[in-house]
Amino acid sequence: MKFYPSIIENLARHAINNPEKLCLADERKALTYKEVWDSVCGLAMELGRRGVKRESCVVVECNQSVDYMIFVFAIQLLKAIFVPLEKNAATSRVLEISGDTEAVLHVGAKPIPEAELAESGLTIPHMDIREACSYAFGTERDGVFYGSIEDLQVIDFPQAKNVAEILFSTGTTGKSKGIVLTHGNDIALAEDVCFGVKMKPDNVEMIPMPTSHSHGLRRTYANMANGSSVVFVDNLMLLKRVFAMMDEYGVTSMDLSPSMLTMIFKLSKDRLEEYADVMDYIQIGSAPLPEDDKEHISRILPKTRLYNFYGSTEAGCSCLMDFNEAPGKVGCIGKPAVNAHFIVVDENKNEIKSSPDNLGFLASSGAINMKEYFKAPELTKEAMPDGDYIYTKDLGYIDEDGFVYMLGRKDDVINYGGIKISPEEIESQVIKNKWIRDCACIPVKDPMTGQAPKLFIALEKGCTSEEGGYDEKAFRGFLAKALDANKQPKFIEIIEEIPRTFNGKIRRNELMNH
Repeated sequence: MKFYPSIIENLARHAINNPEKLCLADERKALTYKEVWDSVCGLAMELGRRGVKRESCVVVECNQSVDYMIFVFAIQLLKAIFVPLEKNAATSRVLEISGDTEAVLHVGAKPIPEAELAESGLTIPHMDIREACSYAFGTERDGVFYGSIEDLQVIDFPQAKNVAEILFSTGTTGKSKGIVLTHGNDIALAEDVCFGVKMKPDNVEMIPMPTSHSHGLRRTYANMANGSSVVFVDNLMLLKRVFAMMDEYGVTSMDLSPSMLTMIFKLSKDRLEEYADVMDYIQIGSAPLPEDDKEHISRILPKTRLYNFYGSTEAGCSCLMDFNEAPGKVGCIGKPAVNAHFIVVDENKNEIKSSPDNLGFLASSGAINMKEYFKAPELTKEAMPDGDYIYTKDLGYIDEDGFVYMLGRKDDVINYGGIKISPEEIESQVIKNKWIRDCACIPVKDPMTGQAPKLFIALEKGCTSEEGGYDEKAFRGFLAKALDANKQPKFIEIIEEIPRTFNGKIRRNELMNH
């Protein structure tokens, strides 16, 4: 498997070699590789006319569509820098990131309100994201003819060292961090995914994960590098439509978060079992997958490769495990991907020989690691003090066979009298209860044990105690049977909603201050 230095160059090569192959599809349109390439090239010409140049930043609001990805690739073809924002991002966030990056263009479903734009002091032209395919080669618009590939003469594709995108964190605990990634990073990440899941040339992957976030975006990139097909889904709740699209496009793989998988189980029971003979693999990432869900999906899809990916925006898809191939390894996140190397370190970042009884912090190196934090040299130095490894606050160890285990982030793991408890262990059992719609567990101080588990629960509609449903005494009886004594929540609090990020991660910091 040979990849060129950028995702966009790989896409162009596939457009020449397999022009009629399905490239991208969503709920409104489906385009071949040639159609995508023609649209990308025409749009790149138009963006150039509007002042987008090499290293210019363009802010694009995600709408989980073919149009969105055409903008991404057109920006990268110009060697400009793609800056994604989540769907329906707050105007204050759009303005903050546009100002920080000195964006020359804002792309979205609607422009920034004039009053707020004027108040910010910024001048940012707007372009409607639905215009993505309006400038394809061979079309004429507003008196401008968008011609053939020859009009671009010799295409100077981006090189590995060129910056491809800046991915901003969700900023839940302060100002958002901008993770700067090069085209070389994107290719190394694509290799990790393609080799890791043993992706076939005729792969058709359904991606409901938001492509404004690293997880969904990188799976899309991997399929483009591989010459495969991607089907975007904007609302996983509409499962009837989701399954119809799976049938229409012959989906052979999926990319999900643990919360999405739980939702599919709750809303459709074991409907996925109908695809046991066609589903080649399923990737699950962005958060640890509960052990019970691992067992459940392994049972209904016994022949499907089921991957749990570990990684971060800064350090990519760095570790993976096919838990259908190696069952029973509780807390295991697999072995390092082809472009990653793992060590375990102590509080002072010194490498240690780790074990279940001697935990440390996971650190990884490789071509997947980010270039830097945007305009934050001190923060970059803190995360990458030697310029090689990225150090995390994830507690874990590496066993004698090279398998990596992760219990959770240091601040999330519950230290109950010296026993380290992963909050996901508790949550995976709680969510099985018929009264519970969602849940989250955090550590709280305890005078006897140092820390103890506190459980937050969101009840199913119609299950409040006033309506004769939820009963705490009965619920604690359920927990007594489901969890070991040292994992019993000391406190239980009912809240309306569990705070989560746009890609399903629990906002535990918010619960700490609840």
